[in-house]
Amino acid sequence: MKLETSPWLHELSWPAIESYLQHDDIVIIPVGATEQHGRHTSMSVDTEWSIAVAEGAALQAKVLTVPPIHFGWSPHHLAYPGAITLRPETLIDVLVDVGQSLVYHGFKKLIFINGNRLANHAPMEIAATKLRFQTGAFASVVDVGLVARREIAEICPTGQTGHAGDIETSFMLHWRPELVDMSKAAAGSVHGGGPIAGHPMMLEPPFDLNAVTIRSTDVELRAASAPTGIAGDARIATAEKGKAGLEAIIRNTVMHIDQVRKIKVELKPTTIPI
Repeated sequence: MKLETSPWLHELSWPAIESYLQHDDIVIIPVGATEQHGRHTSMSVDTEWSIAVAEGAALQAKVLTVPPIHFGWSPHHLAYPGAITLRPETLIDVLVDVGQSLVYHGFKKLIFINGNRLANHAPMEIAATKLRFQTGAFASVVDVGLVARREIAEICPTGQTGHAGDIETSFMLHWRPELVDMSKAAAGSVHGGGPIAGHPMMLEPPFDLNAVTIRSTDVELRAASAPTGIAGDARIATAEKGKAGLEAIIRNTVMHIDQVRKIKVELKPTTIPI
């Protein structure tokens, strides 16, 4: 996309952003992670989620999105080489500083996209809440694992909650197929059973189970996911399911943005983060 027509804030000139702020006050902030997603696909899956949803929603809703943040809260994934994590306090501070900078310019409504699913959710929710209390801006978190759960459950009826399994591999086959090697796709571990489900690799609880959350250690995650790093079954992934899943998430994100447009916001005096 050429300068002045891109939805990406960092690809625009400052006068284009100034012009945008004269007629709109919504901005998207995509947040991902750098962590393993099996032997068959890249460390960038969670960031790719945030990029794809942010770009698709920004284009449809005609709003801007800032550059993606490639690091999240992933200490458990240091079980495998290459993962990078921020401390939760650091992630909160980064997101608050980004949000405060945007509010300083006049953006009043901040939509965070969480591509790392529930793993990032706690610090992102805290950051959004801090921004609401401190600046008066509206801030919400759209989690790609939560915003279209019903639709994804229909598209991927088995293993939709699996890390690097069906839906995540399907998404990458659609969005970045050059980063997927299906000859290395495998079936991984399954979520824990019993009346209350809890498993170190469980991203979201299945619809048919009650659940508790477990923030596993790197040792526990390695033991639960070896030898593949996968939860669920990556072998059944298809680009068609990935396209349908992404479209559902984008569609619901745009619905949320349309709801946010109706909210009246009064900003408090906001300073530059120092």
